[in-house]
Amino acid sequence: MGDQTPDTTAGERVLRFALASLAVWRLTHLLAAEDGPAGVIAKLRRQAGGGLLGELMDCFDCLSLWVAAGFVPFVARRPADRAVAWLALSGVACALQRITGSDNEQELDLMVERGGGHGMLRE
Repeated sequence: MGDQTPDTTAGERVLRFALASLAVWRLTHLLAAEDGPAGVIAKLRRQAGGGLLGELMDCFDCLSLWVAAGFVPFVARRPADRAVAWLALSGVACALQRITGSDNEQELDLMVERGGGHGMLRE
């Protein structure tokens, strides 16, 4: 985004943002909606239960904010650009989740099973 160092072109910055956006979506989807290799993620999700971590893993949108934070340094170096990059990466992941026909049904099943969720009603 705002990475204005001489060694990166505008095209490279766009590519970094696109790659980071896809990575944020992929990792968030894995943690929120998939069992993972050998069921490791599903087991982690069950162990997290209804606590803070469990609720976080139930909500794709919430989780994408935390996952996106890890990719901000890859996308933006200037402090003024980091907050925008963070929200934009999460926003793209959320948009991709909706476009790809997200697993809202599975998310809702997990929230009901644990007796909670993040308090938002999904359509």
